[in-house]
Amino acid sequence: MLILLPPSEGKAERGTSAVRRLSFPELDSPREKVLDALIALCRTPAAREVLGLSEGQAGEIERNLALPTARTLPVAALYTGVLYDNLSLATLSPEARRRADRRIIVFSALWGLLRPSDRVPPYRLSMGVRLPPMGNLAAFWRPAIGAVLDATKGLVVDLRSATYAAAWQPGERGVAVRVLREAAGKRTVVSHMAKATRGAVARSLVETPDRPRTAGDLADLLTGLGHRVELGPAGRGKPRVLDVIVAD
Repeated sequence: MLILLPPSEGKAERGTSAVRRLSFPELDSPREKVLDALIALCRTPAAREVLGLSEGQAGEIERNLALPTARTLPVAALYTGVLYDNLSLATLSPEARRRADRRIIVFSALWGLLRPSDRVPPYRLSMGVRLPPMGNLAAFWRPAIGAVLDATKGLVVDLRSATYAAAWQPGERGVAVRVLREAAGKRTVVSHMAKATRGAVARSLVETPDRPRTAGDLADLLTGLGHRVELGPAGRGKPRVLDVIVAD
């Protein structure tokens, strides 16, 4: 089973080590291209607009310029958003941390794919950015990421946002998790609460040694772990949708 996560915009302020470690060496060439393009952009006046930064975030440009020699930290400690707060990798048992490193793949606009134990420096770049000269980053990464992930087997639990889901789709072996809020008998799609719920679902799936092989197995497993879920119908060539329902 693979669990796909987006990164978070919030990141730790600085790294603690000179060691840099990246899984998926097949991605080293596109990583270098994106890094070089990002640094070149950050040397120009257009950087703040292209990266979608406010005046108060101008320091992110200097951070990007320092990436080649910046100190690193584990991916498990790098991302600090709501999803990662609820996943709380640091508080997992040793066995669950090992499972997390095998099961979780984080999509990154700069590094392509990351494992929780990989070590990289803090950076600022979203998959939604059109980075000169490659343009749309999801489209740029799609062939390289596809070559890596198409070769894997097993169920794919997709907890990514749409921006990062555009970089690769798992097809029929995927299950896209959607979070719905139920209030007064009505269900609505939520955003902020969805991040917290996705983090909680990911934590459940690395805490358990069980390995669901089908979408039905996943729905049964999450139900047994205390989540309220409903599995949508199968669609040819497309992931199934698994709704996680949370009370208001």
